[in-house]
Amino acid sequence: MFITGLLLGADSSPHLGTPWQLLTYRGDTLLGVTLESARECGFDQLLLTLGTASEQVRDRVELGGVRVVESPHADTGSSSIVPALDAVDRRTDGLVVLLGDQPGVTPATVWSLVAEVATPIGVCRYDDGESNPCWFGRELFGELRGLRSDADLWTLIDDGGHPVTKVNAIGNIPPRATTWAAYHQLISGPGGGGFDPLDEGPVETHPVRLPTRTRSGHRPGY
Repeated sequence: MFITGLLLGADSSPHLGTPWQLLTYRGDTLLGVTLESARECGFDQLLLTLGTASEQVRDRVELGGVRVVESPHADTGSSSIVPALDAVDRRTDGLVVLLGDQPGVTPATVWSLVAEVATPIGVCRYDDGESNPCWFGRELFGELRGLRSDADLWTLIDDGGHPVTKVNAIGNIPPRATTWAAYHQLISGPGGGGFDPLDEGPVETHPVRLPTRTRSGHRPGY
């Protein structure tokens, strides 16, 4: 089976005021660490979407072995997945979609998903809800081209039009860096590397936006 990994790194960070991709994490950049984890998965093809911060990311993040897909309109809410589909290898049986600001996703989680998925869609079910990585079989590529935003992935998952395999993942949903408060929480966790004064910013009071459905059935925005 030929598997393509798609790491979403094009969205902006309105609550941070600086590119989240370049925040310090474990002595590297946040995107750099997440990308290295994606490399360790050993995908047959690895794609990365980049948006308006593309030039800065290219200057600071090692992109070897990765095909970059430019998606400059992602900042306005357009889907970065749609242009990425044009770069998917024609041999691909399915996509594993990962988030660029979610470095805690492990290769073990990814390959458990790939090994156990038995339907056109697969999602990871953590102790506290569902989240990425997600699986989309080739038969859904046509529907993925109709996405208006990346968050619409979850509409496709939830609308009941296709069976979904929910694969158990160990622990809670890996945290993301969507606000300064969330970023500080991320780097304060195990192996996070602690605070970097250069990355300090005003702590926002916005809720952390996770692409997940909690046990209560609510999924905040992407």
